[in-house]
Amino acid sequence: MVGAGHPLEQRGATGDVQPASPAIVPGTLPHFIQEPEDAYIIKSNPIKLRCRAAPALQIFFKCNGEWVHQNEHTSQEYKDQNTGLKVREVMINVSRQQVEDFHGPEDYWCLCVAWSHLGTSKSRKATVRIAYLRKNFEQDPQGKEVPIKGMIVLHCRPPEGVPAAEVEWLKNEELLSSLTDGNIDTRADHNLIINEARLADSGNYTCLASNIVAKRRSATAAVIVFVNGGWSLWTEWSSCNVPCGRGVQKRSRTCTNPAPLNGGAFCEGMSVQKITCNAVCPVDGGWEEWSEWTVCGSQCERQRRRECEAPAPRHRGKMCEGNSEATENCTGGLCTQSVDGSTEVALYSGLGAGVIAVAVLAVGVMLYRKNHSDYGVDVIDSSALTGGFQSFNFKTTRQGNPLLLNSSMQPDLTVGRTYSSPICFQDAIDKELFDPLPDIKVKVQSSFMVSLGVAERAEYHAKSAPETYPRGLTRDCSTMERRKKGPLTPKGPLAPTKELLRATSVFGHLGGRLMVPNTGVSLLVPHGAVAEDTSWEMYMVINQGEASVQTDAGCEILLGPEVTYGPPGLDLSSPVAMTIAHCAELDAESWDVQLKRKAQDNTWEEVMSVEEESTSCYCLMDSTSCHLLLDQPGSYALVGEPLTQTAVKRLKLAVFGSMGTSLMDYSLRVYCVDDTPHAFQGVVATERSRGGQLLEEPKMLPFRGNTFSLQVSIQDVPQLLWSIKPFTTCQEFSFPQVWCSNQQPLHCAFSLERYSPATTQLSCKISVRQVKGHEQILQIYTAVAENEKETVPFLKQADCTITSQTGPKAFKIPLSIRQRICATFDTANAKGKDWQLLAQKLHLDRNLGYFAQQPSPSAVILSLWEARHQDSGDLDSLASALEEIGKIHSESFPRNQDESDSDYNHIGPSCLASMGEKVELTNNDTEDTAPDYTG
Repeated sequence: MVGAGHPLEQRGATGDVQPASPAIVPGTLPHFIQEPEDAYIIKSNPIKLRCRAAPALQIFFKCNGEWVHQNEHTSQEYKDQNTGLKVREVMINVSRQQVEDFHGPEDYWCLCVAWSHLGTSKSRKATVRIAYLRKNFEQDPQGKEVPIKGMIVLHCRPPEGVPAAEVEWLKNEELLSSLTDGNIDTRADHNLIINEARLADSGNYTCLASNIVAKRRSATAAVIVFVNGGWSLWTEWSSCNVPCGRGVQKRSRTCTNPAPLNGGAFCEGMSVQKITCNAVCPVDGGWEEWSEWTVCGSQCERQRRRECEAPAPRHRGKMCEGNSEATENCTGGLCTQSVDGSTEVALYSGLGAGVIAVAVLAVGVMLYRKNHSDYGVDVIDSSALTGGFQSFNFKTTRQGNPLLLNSSMQPDLTVGRTYSSPICFQDAIDKELFDPLPDIKVKVQSSFMVSLGVAERAEYHAKSAPETYPRGLTRDCSTMERRKKGPLTPKGPLAPTKELLRATSVFGHLGGRLMVPNTGVSLLVPHGAVAEDTSWEMYMVINQGEASVQTDAGCEILLGPEVTYGPPGLDLSSPVAMTIAHCAELDAESWDVQLKRKAQDNTWEEVMSVEEESTSCYCLMDSTSCHLLLDQPGSYALVGEPLTQTAVKRLKLAVFGSMGTSLMDYSLRVYCVDDTPHAFQGVVATERSRGGQLLEEPKMLPFRGNTFSLQVSIQDVPQLLWSIKPFTTCQEFSFPQVWCSNQQPLHCAFSLERYSPATTQLSCKISVRQVKGHEQILQIYTAVAENEKETVPFLKQADCTITSQTGPKAFKIPLSIRQRICATFDTANAKGKDWQLLAQKLHLDRNLGYFAQQPSPSAVILSLWEARHQDSGDLDSLASALEEIGKIHSESFPRNQDESDSDYNHIGPSCLASMGEKVELTNNDTEDTAPDYTG
């Protein structure tokens, strides 16, 4: 490009090489009309530099201090019409290779030199650079979570480039402009500033850098504008919760001003406040004395009055019952009015008709009694169901409470047959009710059923000859009304049923246990709770309908089933132990758990808080069950109030499948239910009626109280074999639906259709996840066949579905050992009551004030231990605790001390051996001097 053979070149005196001077023409110095401009080489495309000057005889380019060869110039000349001067225009090309080969202290540059007869003129320098834009941003914007009305600052440093890149911002793929929104500021340093965050500012932001070469996109930054929750105003104080005396008033507020949004913090503080109140007791009205009779009037009548003023009703008290006025006919000849004869005829006619009606009624009663004289009283004891289905009649009418069976009144038993093993109701799918005894004929009418008003007779038949039923046989199985068979019609999440799941049995002095199968609910009646020579028919009922517990402003939820035990007039000498399964992940900082009881007016009142100490009842919370010691029969429920968003309740997830109405259709049903055995039974009943199959072992999902919803989606469905209805692959339950389900199942369905009958397999995944929470995957792999209508394998029950035990076999601890433990630890020694040490070693040392007020604290502690370990039945923990107590007392008392409490120097070997012979005594040298664990 630059060469020495330029045709106009000549050497001057200085030796510089320069173009030869043209002939001198009169005129002026050259004036540049167009000077070369800075340029950028894009990729491998050369650029053009232009110069235009007038008047000019010659124009040449000089690049990087050297002349460009004249052959590389393209020039043209024309005459300016306005000035008449000659205009010369010259152009050269600069390639990428030329720029890359140049290695100088500055950028590649070129200028123009123009000649006229008066001399030369030089143009400005024009630089030539290679344009580029690197791929990686020096700083990508970062996602942020910003409170509403806070400032949002997103930083962006674009990639290095020539020329320097310009920056623009995209929100959700749309261009942002600070000109149209005064709240947005895009500054020269490429940062994006939103002065006051609004909910509408939530979105995905991208930094876009561009120059003449290319455009680059940064990583997307998610901006979430959240709203922290704020308390509403307090409600007015509620009325006193008792009609008379000392009670409680409440007021509440909700976290809705505003409600937390987009993960904002929940309100801090209490949602409910309570204060004590004193309600004025109502005063019922009372009658004053009657006034004197008035003088006999013209109608042969006289009157007297009384007022309801002794006392007058006050404070919502009842009005007096009865009439305030009385009228009677005058007697003694004081009435002078004549009596019409027709009136006498009507009077005597009425009396005659009354006498005839009484006589007819008497004859009917006598005939009825004659026809039914074989039965005496039409009440047959429910033990017929629990002791082999024997039939018998009471010859003597029972007196007093029909639920109380007095053993002193001996019934006349007519025996049908004796069975040495308990009779169990098998599952409805496998056998019909009472199938083992097809021909025994028994009439049964339980007094419990009579008390509930649902008494119905059942007849059964047996071919066996009658035998004598032994009076001392302990009855093992009790009646429990099953759910009625038939299709369930789901309404919402699941069809709620209003039937009661209940169990009943007769208990005596030896005590026993009631259990409603597959519900996690049981009732332990301790030995000695029922007085000797007395029996009680006890029952336990689980509410199967909608929860009747009224929660406060949606803050409280039901953690387990509502359970009722009775009868109401039950009189026991020691508390019963009730176990109720619950679905809360216990954390004292996250939950406020309360025990509530239904009052006589069907309102629910708080009995105690689990974290508080009480002398009226005892509550022991385990990870999945709550164990209660109760003195009063009634309806009880466990209610929880979340204190923070970290509160967790457990959900059980299960997926069932069945063929649809068409042979090509298949339905998947996903259930989300509170993780209690009782709540899951609603799912079991519905799927049994549908013929559903359990396709995967149920799993547990921790569900947080963080206001986020629950999403259920189906994944990995073979697209070539199966189709699914559009827009149904992902379904969602709102947070209130899941959190406040109150033991009622939720479910959603996925309807699939196979393309060919040859498709016999289905494999997919069900994802159940809480937004910003935990996730569970249910893996489905099942065979699909037209004739596959089997019942759910998981639901088959092999055990007795009616479980009621009476007597010693209902307890894990043998009766003799229990009595010896109570006799020993209920006795005071030098260090105080040893039952406290027993409670400590059995990890039951909270709320000791409740045990202290019991006649036998040790017996109540052992009853609670029995309820807590009813499933495991492991006596090792009890034996280890007794051994440890024995060591403590052996160290506390010397061997030569002859005092009354030397009984505590060791635990009797016979006592520990009876519980499994797994504990060895450490103080064998005291065997001869210490009695065997007796009080």
